[in-house]
Amino acid sequence: MAHGELTAEQAIDAQSLPSARRGACPTLDRPMQTGDGLLARLRPAGGTFTLHQLRQLTQAAQQYGNGILELSARGSVQIRGLAADTVDPMASEIDAAGISVPAGPVIELPPLHGIFADEVVDTVAMEQLIRIQLAELLRSAALAPKLSIIVDGGGVFGLAAISADIRLVALAPGIWVVAIAGDGRSARPIAQGTADQAVHAVGDVLRLLISMGRYKRCRDIASVWRPSTPRMDALPTACPPGGQAAPVGVHAAPDGTITVGLKPRFGQMRAREIAGFLNAIESLGVRDIRPAPGRCLFITGLTPLDATSVQKLAPQHGLSADLYEPSDHIAACSGAGACASGHYATKTLAETIVAGSPALLDGTLTVHLSGCSKGCAHSRQALTIVGTADGYDLIFDGRASDAPDAQITGGDIESAIEKLACLIKDEGNAGESAAACLRRLGKCHATRALRQG
Repeated sequence: MAHGELTAEQAIDAQSLPSARRGACPTLDRPMQTGDGLLARLRPAGGTFTLHQLRQLTQAAQQYGNGILELSARGSVQIRGLAADTVDPMASEIDAAGISVPAGPVIELPPLHGIFADEVVDTVAMEQLIRIQLAELLRSAALAPKLSIIVDGGGVFGLAAISADIRLVALAPGIWVVAIAGDGRSARPIAQGTADQAVHAVGDVLRLLISMGRYKRCRDIASVWRPSTPRMDALPTACPPGGQAAPVGVHAAPDGTITVGLKPRFGQMRAREIAGFLNAIESLGVRDIRPAPGRCLFITGLTPLDATSVQKLAPQHGLSADLYEPSDHIAACSGAGACASGHYATKTLAETIVAGSPALLDGTLTVHLSGCSKGCAHSRQALTIVGTADGYDLIFDGRASDAPDAQITGGDIESAIEKLACLIKDEGNAGESAAACLRRLGKCHATRALRQG
């Protein structure tokens, strides 16, 4: 099966399976317990779905989960709300749809591999070579659950900005550099050579990590690794040619086709909405659909006219084709109705903020809407609104688990948010950002503003 040979009961035992702990990489093998049930993450081989495959996946997520799908920051698909007795049926549906989810660590490729001419090599072929030659090592239970491998052939949507344990970068056709522990500029090069030599070097790294014991990452070996190839330390970076383009929007490929980049509003997709979107674009000749870093979806193979249709249809189904989408600056969890721990409907409040308090959404701060103090949607500091049994906790620059700076009764939250937005608008200096204004005014000033009638 696509998710391995563990039973659902084995998979969901978070106490006995270290990879089910928070901070590990949740898979269908070992999903992670969250407030709205079990969460599993998957990435298909090659990083692409056919339209039919993605539709089958959304239908299965509706049937066996809570109907919420997410795109991770690295471009994987997350399925929420699974239960002990629905993990195996979910995996069976994935198999039936023809979605191949290889065992072992995820191997990440540039999301638009094979489409743009500035890509140096065929990264799919390199992924297949790694999986064939290193199959036994990749299946080892001693590898860290979140071990990451990148195969980067360059191009406008290359992965130079994404950090990884192991990265293979094509310098020229047939020539690869292998680097560890970092992004395209900070990773340490350890080998250079042909595809076979590069794969051999990756095998050496995996064997060393396995010998050191579970949870070891390449950052633990970067300072002691001895390159097998002379003068590897003289290589300045492992950064491939090419640049990073904004993913959302329209991208013309050399073959005349158009790719459209979309983003789910507030980072989540409702299975019914996505199924409706896929039905609506079925007649448009879509080549495939590709999740991408930055929580994006690429729709490929379109004509210019069809690309326009996709952009018009997207907002009707919870997707945005706007590069400057205000909802990008709101991190919202599943909230009440989808999560048993959620005290309020996070998406409803998010829509209210977008419509009525745009001053908070200039892109300089994140508004974190958390249904409870777990803070599942955003682990970093933010302007955080936490649901409680009595109302809301507001934290000006912190996490959901931090002590609140202000406590707001249930019916007053929309008014409180509007007051904050007005404070920034009225007292901000010319050219001053929302984040800078709040820092300058300080928490005491902001909390006084909330108490004013």
